[in-house]
Amino acid sequence: MTDALTKAISERAGRDEPVCLYGYDLDALSVYVEQVVAALPERCRMFYAMKANSAAPILTTLAPVVAGFEVASGGEVAKARAVGTDIPVIFGGPAKTSQEIADALRQRITRFHAESSLELHRISQAAVEAGVTADVLLRVNLAGPFPSATLAMAGRPTQFGIDESVLADAVRAATTLPGLRLAGFHLHSLSNNLSSEAHLDMLRLYRDKVLEWEDEFDIRCEVLNVGGGIGVDYADLEAQFDWRAFTRGLASLVATFPPRWREIDFECGRFLTAACGVYAVEVLDIKRNHGVPYVLVRGGTHHFRLPSSWQHNHPFTVLAVEEWNSTAPRPELLDESITVVGELCTPKDVLACEVLVSRVRVGDVLVFSHAGAYGWEISHHDFLSHPHPEQLFLSDGGQGRKELRAADKA
Repeated sequence: MTDALTKAISERAGRDEPVCLYGYDLDALSVYVEQVVAALPERCRMFYAMKANSAAPILTTLAPVVAGFEVASGGEVAKARAVGTDIPVIFGGPAKTSQEIADALRQRITRFHAESSLELHRISQAAVEAGVTADVLLRVNLAGPFPSATLAMAGRPTQFGIDESVLADAVRAATTLPGLRLAGFHLHSLSNNLSSEAHLDMLRLYRDKVLEWEDEFDIRCEVLNVGGGIGVDYADLEAQFDWRAFTRGLASLVATFPPRWREIDFECGRFLTAACGVYAVEVLDIKRNHGVPYVLVRGGTHHFRLPSSWQHNHPFTVLAVEEWNSTAPRPELLDESITVVGELCTPKDVLACEVLVSRVRVGDVLVFSHAGAYGWEISHHDFLSHPHPEQLFLSDGGQGRKELRAADKA
């Protein structure tokens, strides 16, 4: 957690209203993503996958740094265009509606990632009606094998992409239907891979497959989108994906790609924004049930569903708050393994389980790190109708000092 975020949270602690907020350091985000993008070899471009976090200040910060935005809905197209009318936008997702496709063409998106032959027909019809030609990449669900990761999108039955065994039909549609131009392929096969070498191996498989398809179908690929899937290790924050090693290997690998593959696109989300955000919640109560010490916080999985969704203990630190404006005794725990739970009426509202802490008291604030991706975005905000967390976006505004921009509670 940056000093700026620590200061902002500390200033809110000890007040009448319990601390419950998401905080993002936009300066740290910008610096980090600039470093990520700068390490990419020639021909490689980084798009930001908006599904990870589509807050307007995040998008505005990233727009000058990345090659564009990857979107997966008409709503995300609108958010991207609200940031800039000329930002390159690539449109994926497994179930695009005809209306979304038509609207996206009107919004001048860069290209579609087509997920089925029927979708190609829908894009064709919308393009013909609009009097334009739509660039498409075919998203292929490869047979694999792939490295192990938290989520798999290919190499097994999923709703994503075109089964490799029927790719010929999709290529035929993409090359014969009016209003379409086949620009290449989209191969996004897994999520949250933590091994740089395994990721390079997967990209070698992609290279070999596309070369085979070029020969088999007598086509030429211009754009190869290798997806995202680069992960964050929530269990060991010191053991993250080795981006430097990966990009060194990537430079050698890209040198083996034909020159006609003019553009190699990445579309990362979690890897870019996770570390810039925190979820901070005040401890409201401490109790024991059947010998287990529970720490109850203002908040929970309705704000921050990621730990429950992925079944992991999300990393946190205890921010000590000395103020105690109550005549009641102040409960505390010393050197105990605690289970952190929220305010929902379900035993599944768990953020971390059996985590050893040296000290925690009611009124202290737990700060969950790496909450900048798939936190608020994927959560069931209105279950039990609790208030939404405050959303804080920190930036120096180019003036050499920190200024706080706080969004009202949604």
